[in-house]
Amino acid sequence: MDKLKILVVDDESRMRKLVKDFLVRSGYDVIEAADGEEAIDVFFTVKDIALIILDVMMPRMDGWQVCREIRQHSKTPIIMLTARGDERDELLGFELGVDEYIAKPFSPKILVARVEAILRRTNSKVSDEAVDIAGISINKTAHIVKVDGVEIELSFKEFELLAYFVENQGIALSREKILNNVWNYDYFGDARTIDTHVKKLRSKLGDKGDYIKTIWGMGYKFEC
Repeated sequence: MDKLKILVVDDESRMRKLVKDFLVRSGYDVIEAADGEEAIDVFFTVKDIALIILDVMMPRMDGWQVCREIRQHSKTPIIMLTARGDERDELLGFELGVDEYIAKPFSPKILVARVEAILRRTNSKVSDEAVDIAGISINKTAHIVKVDGVEIELSFKEFELLAYFVENQGIALSREKILNNVWNYDYFGDARTIDTHVKKLRSKLGDKGDYIKTIWGMGYKFEC
């Protein structure tokens, strides 16, 4: 079985080596890029890249620009790395379709755990039959969502969040439970991560976004 390919993009060679060493030990094939322009070239040259680990601050083209370019053509999961602790950076990342956001310094073991969680969910074998509910159609295998027959573009995490809501229709879900099931790891960040994704998801669903009800002080519930 071929190893899954991960593209690691960072202008610091020591950081690339650190991340690469841990990923290689975990059985992944790692491809490196030293700046944003090289990352774009590699991504569109190398086939079947399963996930991208992308630094924000880089010469020639920063991580935000790289993310924008890739998102125009691909839904490949992206983990964004940044030395900043600015909430605005995190929100911008989610706006651009970043799937995970990790601030430096970080534990390489935690990074690998998040990589594995994303890839496990991306490559899990699920039914290829679409789930249809109140005009929303979800095809897990093709990773396609349609609203009243019209396909909408969702990020990886937005798709997973919608699928989780639909699968638990009518059930009140706490933010903690959503984090543990959708993000699939013990999350120590701010629960506003969920609120940001829900806001984007509601917007993309249009009128159907009203099906995602806010339960004040707790979380959310999907109810038609």
